[in-house]
Amino acid sequence: MASLFIFVIKPQHYYMLASLDNEVFFKKAFTDEIVFKAFVKDIIGIEIEPAKIETEKAFQPRIGSIAFKYDIFAEDIKRRIVVEIQKVEYDHNFDRFLHYHLQAITEQQRTSDDYSVEKTVYTIVVMTAPYKVNAKTNELYKDEVLVSALNPKNLKGIERKIFNHELIFLNPNYNGQDTPQNYRDWLNLIYESIHNPQNPQVNTNNAGVKRAAEIVNYENISPEEWEEAKMEASKRKVITLEREE
Repeated sequence: MASLFIFVIKPQHYYMLASLDNEVFFKKAFTDEIVFKAFVKDIIGIEIEPAKIETEKAFQPRIGSIAFKYDIFAEDIKRRIVVEIQKVEYDHNFDRFLHYHLQAITEQQRTSDDYSVEKTVYTIVVMTAPYKVNAKTNELYKDEVLVSALNPKNLKGIERKIFNHELIFLNPNYNGQDTPQNYRDWLNLIYESIHNPQNPQVNTNNAGVKRAAEIVNYENISPEEWEEAKMEASKRKVITLEREE
């Protein structure tokens, strides 16, 4: 009697992703040096060699009367570049992140003999929830990518690269058909981790995205990280309820 053999073929790359909407997993992925450098290269278009990648970065003594911390902060000393990453899910106050961005520029005055700013500052804000109606303009924005630059333009509309600082907003909830692939890969990763974690459609041909997916794959999350993530989620629920009251 012939034997019957059953072969189970598993997909070459199988991921079940922890949600990048959770601060614990977001920081776990984006503080990895390979992921960080790839993300910066795709989103900003620059190479960076960070001396170190910090979380909860705060300037001491603080600037002005507002105490705040950067979720992720890195500096390339040789290239004189500062990159900040903020992840937010419940506060779409654009002024808040403009303040963060400008403070990283202002901080440089502490050690400057004049008004010169030697380091170029890039701030990336990742928003994981849909936008709300803007209180100032009464408009609802539906843009995946928004870029604000400080460089002035002449009367012919030609940009003069004097400052080069940039404030970039990413929101994966608005799928733009014309969004370039360098943005699309990361926006899809973030969106899929939140809304389709069991069968995420991500571009693993992008080495940075593939590594990020591996880092937050369920198999690679420790029990301690799960506990910390649950505490973070509970805290966020309380904050959300307080804001709604």
